[in-house]
Amino acid sequence: MSTMKAQVFRGVNQLSYEDVPVPEIGPDEVLVQVRVVGLCQSDIKKLCYPLYEPPRIFGHETAGTIAAVGHEVQGWQLSDRVVVLHHIPCMHCSYCFNENFSMCEVYKNVTTTAGFTPSGGGFAEYVKVPGHIVRHGGLIRIPDTVSFEQASFVEPTNCCLKAVKKAAIEPGQTVLITGAGPIGLMFIMLVARFGTRAIVTDLLPNRIEKALAVGATAALDARDPELASKVKELTGGLGVDTSLLAVPSEKAFFQALDCTRKGGKILFFAEFPDEVEIPLNPNVIYRREIDLMGSYSSSYKLQPLAADLVFSRQIDVDALISDTYPLKQLTQAVEKALQPGPDTYKILLYP
Repeated sequence: MSTMKAQVFRGVNQLSYEDVPVPEIGPDEVLVQVRVVGLCQSDIKKLCYPLYEPPRIFGHETAGTIAAVGHEVQGWQLSDRVVVLHHIPCMHCSYCFNENFSMCEVYKNVTTTAGFTPSGGGFAEYVKVPGHIVRHGGLIRIPDTVSFEQASFVEPTNCCLKAVKKAAIEPGQTVLITGAGPIGLMFIMLVARFGTRAIVTDLLPNRIEKALAVGATAALDARDPELASKVKELTGGLGVDTSLLAVPSEKAFFQALDCTRKGGKILFFAEFPDEVEIPLNPNVIYRREIDLMGSYSSSYKLQPLAADLVFSRQIDVDALISDTYPLKQLTQAVEKALQPGPDTYKILLYP
């Protein structure tokens, strides 16, 4: 039996770079050699908080090449370059019929694995892709003109795109995006692509500059006491049509409430710590007709569009990459993400 290197989650803040068996595939499964895997905020949470029983191998923003193909698999062969999607809905439960794909139990139950309890498996040299994911569009062919690095953005692009679609953001509107980290910057690119103006807030001066560089109309310091009046000024006295919360901050929520026009929307995209409760006078929602909504994970339906936006370079994902580490240094990569420097955006890892 051959072995491979993987970063195994052994407990809170305990990663072990060790040898594990290469997963064995069944007749309808595919083995992918991981070339690049993105570090996601959700990975960081899983590594730093007691959310899941160890041992596990996380990582899900995966791009690589097919290294083995089960004999029943059709349409894929060795050395095909692919994006691996770590969950695909069942397509026949009530949630799927309502297009709430991310609420489907099959979707939520991650099945791509590099060993132990299936948990994504991208933080390893090889990852096994189960049959239902192979069959139902969970492998996406990477065009020759697209790098593995660029392709690793397909899944996060879908997550952001889903939120933009859910909030029904239209050309000519103005949105407030709180936070100009990798996700906030991705939102700027997407809404700009759809003809929408983005006003962005952040605490770091470099991120404020970066937001403008990737297409924001205005970028403001989140601590600015005049923030709400500046946003009103930029929107003809009205306020923004929609606010996208890309940071889990109560302060950001209340700023969004101050900056969103009557009849506007506020969308929770970042996941808050479970103990956070936000005191809210319901009359604010009632009198100002504000819609509060949430958007979690990706949408199966938007998969072709997300891939096309990345592959045809309609959004410049290269501008989001700031740091690259060998997989061996995942611990350092997580530390960097938790204590971002002035120019830290998206971090990619190489097994």
